[in-house]
Amino acid sequence: MAAAKLITISCVVSVFLIFFITLSNAASYNVITFGAKPDGRTDSTQSFLRAWAVACRSSQASTIVVPKGRYLIKNAVFRGPCKSRITVQISGTIVAPNDYRALGKSDRWILFIKVDRLSIIGGTLDGKGAGFWACRKSGRNCPVGTRSITINSANNVIVSGLTSINSQLSHLVISSCNNVIVRNVKFIAPAESPNTDGIHVESSTGVTITGGTIQTGDDCISVGRGARNLHMSNIKCGPGHGVSIGSLGKELNEDGVENVTLTNSVFTGSDNGVRIKSWARPSRSFVRNVFFQNIIMRNVKNPILIDQNYCPNNQGCPNKNSGVKISQVTYRNIQGTSATPKAVAFDCSSSNPCSGIKLQDIKLTYMNKAATSTCKNIGGTTSGVIMPRSCL
Repeated sequence: MAAAKLITISCVVSVFLIFFITLSNAASYNVITFGAKPDGRTDSTQSFLRAWAVACRSSQASTIVVPKGRYLIKNAVFRGPCKSRITVQISGTIVAPNDYRALGKSDRWILFIKVDRLSIIGGTLDGKGAGFWACRKSGRNCPVGTRSITINSANNVIVSGLTSINSQLSHLVISSCNNVIVRNVKFIAPAESPNTDGIHVESSTGVTITGGTIQTGDDCISVGRGARNLHMSNIKCGPGHGVSIGSLGKELNEDGVENVTLTNSVFTGSDNGVRIKSWARPSRSFVRNVFFQNIIMRNVKNPILIDQNYCPNNQGCPNKNSGVKISQVTYRNIQGTSATPKAVAFDCSSSNPCSGIKLQDIKLTYMNKAATSTCKNIGGTTSGVIMPRSCL
């Protein structure tokens, strides 16, 4: 009797295991089964979109599988809301068309919009940006250019282990999102490639970026209007233009930036280290509660920089003052070498001076000698060892 009951229980368990395995398999969607070709030449855009449509309708958590191989994708919009969590598991490489004009005039190559509980895991994006950069350099009439991957109006997102190379413009844009984790990513483009920011964050709250290697032709990470509660750590930056808050204040009514932290990071050969910049224009924008801590600079041209007289091509801002109010910015334990004699430069607005600036334990040298610092329209305090000598 006991043996029969044991067999019955075992059969029930087996049935449940088969049931759950079937469910698990049903929630996994391989793009190849939807017609994608891993040859790098066949347009697989519609195959990816068909896989997305099925996963998005699924009432259970789904995984879209992109196996090894190269998959040619044109402009693709992966739209929500979706019924449940979706994971995009990439083992292969997604490539843009060789002809940059094939992406048309859209400024987005791959867009995820209004998708909550999204995870993008692994894989490589190859933006094939060289042709577009050559067009811009030549001065010809070029398209606006595309950002490789944009996540817009989404909540609870994870991007992990992604590699992006040769994006036409920014590699990853996070806009109007809440609770996003970006970890262990690698974004690469030549030092001379224009506007190839690694990560751009704007109008978003609760973004965490950790463990990134970013080598590009523009900012490693750029922080735009409306970014709040942004935490960055363990970033390896360079070449590139450093980690930049701004440029802000281009418009009069522009949302500000607050509660930003960068820790435990290394800058190597970059044009800037930690930078805050704003247009020399009237604005109601602001930057406040920023912490730059435990940072190493290696041959960086401008290790610590605030520039409130940003006015490219002297258009629309000559002889004006920035209205952006910068306050409560802390620089703590920043050490290393400057590639120029001036390691610290604070050029703040005469009409809105920087306030609450704190320097603590700064040690930056130039060619094994003392570097220099300059200050304009700034107030703050220092503590610990300060090299170069503080101008606060």
